[in-house]
Amino acid sequence: MKKPATICLAVFLVASAGAAEYPSRPIRVIVANVPGSGVDVLTRLVTARLGAELGQNVVVDNRIDSRPGAGTAYGMEIGRSAAADGHTLVSAATASLAIAPLIYRKQPQSVLDDYEFISLFAITPNILVVTPTLPLQTVADLVAWSKTQPQVRMASGGAGSQNHLAGALLYTMGKFPTTHMPYRGSTAPVAAVMSGEAQWTLTPAPAVWPQVKAGRLRALGHSLPKRSPLLGDLPAIAETIPGYDYSGWFSLVAPKGATKPVLEKLRSALHKALAHPELRNAFAEQASVVSGNTADELRRLILNEQAKYAEVVKAAGLKPDQ
Repeated sequence: MKKPATICLAVFLVASAGAAEYPSRPIRVIVANVPGSGVDVLTRLVTARLGAELGQNVVVDNRIDSRPGAGTAYGMEIGRSAAADGHTLVSAATASLAIAPLIYRKQPQSVLDDYEFISLFAITPNILVVTPTLPLQTVADLVAWSKTQPQVRMASGGAGSQNHLAGALLYTMGKFPTTHMPYRGSTAPVAAVMSGEAQWTLTPAPAVWPQVKAGRLRALGHSLPKRSPLLGDLPAIAETIPGYDYSGWFSLVAPKGATKPVLEKLRSALHKALAHPELRNAFAEQASVVSGNTADELRRLILNEQAKYAEVVKAAGLKPDQ
């Protein structure tokens, strides 16, 4: 009768020993986005501090599909299929966990069965930027100007990307015409707006804030519901288009099957990293804030965000694959 208890104790001791020895080699963090994107920039900042907390190197590995507009599915699948020993993690953003499943899955919530959830690590607004040579200073200017032009082009990282849906929500709520120009990743649309190939984009702050401060882009507004000290006097888009609220978040997840002790060790180390003043300051330079939570809280966030973005996906005319 005591045999099951003995087995359970043995399993517990093995798991505890594994957590004590973890990590035994460098940790790979997959980023399913191009270098220089918002998720890439913030992931590199947080993993440097995470490595210090774990006493092991943490290496960022950008894994992206070469097809234009292919999204983040390729990198996410590599992470999902990796060994569940805690030495491969995925930096997953709003687009990967809340938006892409609405477009590419018949049951979007099934993404929750594919990974073990560690924690959020950042929340970042989207910034509405325009080509600086245009005669536009405010969100209201963009709305009015767009109605007088033969063609105004909005650049995005591809159909269904976060900045595509952020922009689609903006022109739908603002009731102004625009033409969607999809690119690959989140750095190409920024370059397109700087060059004037496209006139505007709405993309995560880390991908554009340095360009705004350098004068290579002009920021008209941000997607937080109200003004933020991180962004100085930049107004919220909601001041012109009431109700507009479309910001992003970034998280760390692991392949399904990673043990609870390893996940708890990762979560504890990540939260210690997020509390470090130097990391908070580095995030602030990217107009972003650190944000940690529990696995259950992250799961609930994903479900809530899927429900929120379902209407935006519908408004953008995107349909799930059949």
